[in-house]
Amino acid sequence: MKLIVGLGNPGSQYAGNRHNIGFMAVDRIADDHGFSPWKSKFQGKISEGRLGSEKVLLLKPETFMNRSGQSVGEAMRFYKLEPGEVIVFHDELDLAPGKVRAKSGGGHAGHNGLRSIHGHIGDAYDRVRLGIGHPGRKDLVSHYVLHDFARADQDWLDDVLRGVSDGAAHLAAGDTGKFMNAVALRTAPPRSSTSPKPKPTAAEKIAPEPPQDTRNPLQKLVDKFK
Repeated sequence: MKLIVGLGNPGSQYAGNRHNIGFMAVDRIADDHGFSPWKSKFQGKISEGRLGSEKVLLLKPETFMNRSGQSVGEAMRFYKLEPGEVIVFHDELDLAPGKVRAKSGGGHAGHNGLRSIHGHIGDAYDRVRLGIGHPGRKDLVSHYVLHDFARADQDWLDDVLRGVSDGAAHLAAGDTGKFMNAVALRTAPPRSSTSPKPKPTAAEKIAPEPPQDTRNPLQKLVDKFK
């Protein structure tokens, strides 16, 4: 069994925040893969289902971001899971918007949700970093992450969430390579071989002049009867 956690803050006022992209990711997985309705348990909301052959519990902690570890730890203990069976989706300031990276273990890089999880279960869990970009100054970070995604962000955000859902079964199976390929097919699809060729430039439209015939009259006559 895998425990897949999306990080965010509870309440409709936070639903569209950049900080809640983890909630958005597990919501998309639940919707696309026929998971059970969300219900309250483990100080959060849970939904059960399968991804491929793997039984999966989706969890959205409702303890607010900086106490997420309480909910994650409670669910882990109930199901007797190891940290390596936990996958956490979270927002990542150090990645450009639309970029996604899968990572196993490591530090929390100052992320309050990860910091809390570290305190409750250690650092040996997997995480999926969902890039939201950085506002440019440290003092602007709090306002930035607790602000809704802009309208201009909706296209890349939808591509990321679709890609995450497409690759969710691979992620649950432990194949991060195939998971990342599924994300890339949504966020950076290959160009079609049937795409129209670029129009020629003005210089390319000018037909080259035919080569000048430098043969003398006698040579022309000889060549004519070859």
